[in-house]
Amino acid sequence: MPDLNTGNTAWMLVSAALVLLMTPGLAFFYGGLVRSKSVLNMLMMSFICLATVPVLWLAFGYAFAFGTAHASIIGWDNELAGLGNHSAVLTAVNGAGVPVLVFAAFQLMFAVITPALVSGAVADRIKFWGWTVFVLVWVSLVYFPVANWVFGTGWILNKLHVEDFAGGTAVHINAGSAALALALVAGRRVGWRRDPMKPHNVPFVLLGASLLWFGWFGFNAGSEGAADGVAGLAFMTTTVATATAVLGWLLVEQLRDGRPTTVGAASGAVAGLVAITPGCAFVSPLGGAAIGFIAGLLCALAVGLKYRFGFDDSLDVVGVHLVGGLAGTVLIGFFGFDGGAAAVGYVDSAGNPVYQRGLLYGGDASLLGKQVLAAASVMAYSFVIAYLIATVLKRAGAFRVSAEVEIAGIDEHEHAETAYNFSSVLGGGLSGVGSSGAHAPARSAIERVDA
Repeated sequence: MPDLNTGNTAWMLVSAALVLLMTPGLAFFYGGLVRSKSVLNMLMMSFICLATVPVLWLAFGYAFAFGTAHASIIGWDNELAGLGNHSAVLTAVNGAGVPVLVFAAFQLMFAVITPALVSGAVADRIKFWGWTVFVLVWVSLVYFPVANWVFGTGWILNKLHVEDFAGGTAVHINAGSAALALALVAGRRVGWRRDPMKPHNVPFVLLGASLLWFGWFGFNAGSEGAADGVAGLAFMTTTVATATAVLGWLLVEQLRDGRPTTVGAASGAVAGLVAITPGCAFVSPLGGAAIGFIAGLLCALAVGLKYRFGFDDSLDVVGVHLVGGLAGTVLIGFFGFDGGAAAVGYVDSAGNPVYQRGLLYGGDASLLGKQVLAAASVMAYSFVIAYLIATVLKRAGAFRVSAEVEIAGIDEHEHAETAYNFSSVLGGGLSGVGSSGAHAPARSAIERVDA
């Protein structure tokens, strides 16, 4: 058993805290994008994930995700349930000298933010406790098994040898697919494509995106499990991919709409972060820059798909997280190189290292095929299970609020609160500011494509 490495352990603890910060950052990002009468509900949909998912993780989630493999589709070890076995979680350390309990805390933060990402697709119209039940069931049936496949003892990592360093499949494709399922089951918001549904607080959007960018260094560089050169590579590729994605998104806006927007810049940053997540330690900085720019272009164009196909993905979770996750996962098949985490390679049955290279670095199509298979498998599994869960909740009357509640404002009905008390400050004259009309912000990336 290796000795405890205090430097690596400290880095992992900091990374876990950075990833935790991403969920409140996401809450601000999403909260700014909705109308003022829905902002508290949007914040709470993220915040409840911080309250519920850790309980499941403690009880059985970590054991499912990182326990001994069972048919390569789920893990389980009795001593990991409850994370209370001293010999299993305190004294045991991984190859980098990090205690298992610290690693479990780091991975918990991934489990927390993944369902929170889904919430943006059904903003303005979902019952709070119905959403909470969905989170509990979906995390148990989908996230924990998929985390086992991608990060733990499951088939995607250990049999297929897919390259997904920090969760392009387990987090973003997973969440984006579930978001599409929920948007289809929930149906369109009242007045969708007819009434203005513009972001009520653009500074919140940029603040949230900035917090996400900051926390994402823990998300990606922390996934190395050590403070070393691979973590440094992941840090750099994350930086440059996010930067080029902003430029790609703004370029689309300039050419398509005639001007760049703040919401577009924030959305582009998130698209780049999503796309570089799976390959951050498998591609070079130049490769990361290319992936980010491509993702910025693709995601900026993809947010219009909801209007073409008629599904109301309120905050473009499908366009950013599903499309960005797919792009980042598949592009490793082109940009994967013999450096970083890829330099470790895999070992074949004879004990010889097997290096996987992308098509642009002298490899064949085998890596690309693996990446596509993993992405398609996770997408299909998450979509089907999320659709079934949401359908059951809808038929039980626990999913969508009434049209009257949606029009009046979900915050007051679900939480007995409002985010802003304009009437007490301005004599009641601006009680509707931010919902629509003359005082609403200029058209943003979220609604601009609805010509």
